[in-house]
Amino acid sequence: MAAMTDTTAPTLYETIGGAPVLRQMVDRFYDLMELEPEFAGIRSMHPASTDGSRDKLYFFLTGWMGGPDLYIEQFGHPRLRARHLPYAIGTGERDQWLRAMAWAMEDTGIEESLRVRLMESFYQTADWMRNKAD
Repeated sequence: MAAMTDTTAPTLYETIGGAPVLRQMVDRFYDLMELEPEFAGIRSMHPASTDGSRDKLYFFLTGWMGGPDLYIEQFGHPRLRARHLPYAIGTGERDQWLRAMAWAMEDTGIEESLRVRLMESFYQTADWMRNKAD
């Protein structure tokens, strides 16, 4: 009998480096939002302390990338668009979010082809979040 081989492709969560790398990326994203004036628009949508926001994004991305469903376990279905409706999100806010995330991924050392793949998905989601005319 032939030995079975594992043909399961690694998840994005595994490919990115799991919890430590994802946490570092999310923390860098929020650090940039707090440090860089170009992200003032999206920073102003967050509470004074970003600790809860950091955790929620980390929890969400963990499950979204194929890791444990931390967000769903704690908060239920993400209802991403509904949760963002109270905030006026237009093209400028979308682009600030995407720029901060691209910068965070680069600073975290995410490999370029993976950054490109993730940015395509992030763009689709961020664009779908827009709820105001520009």
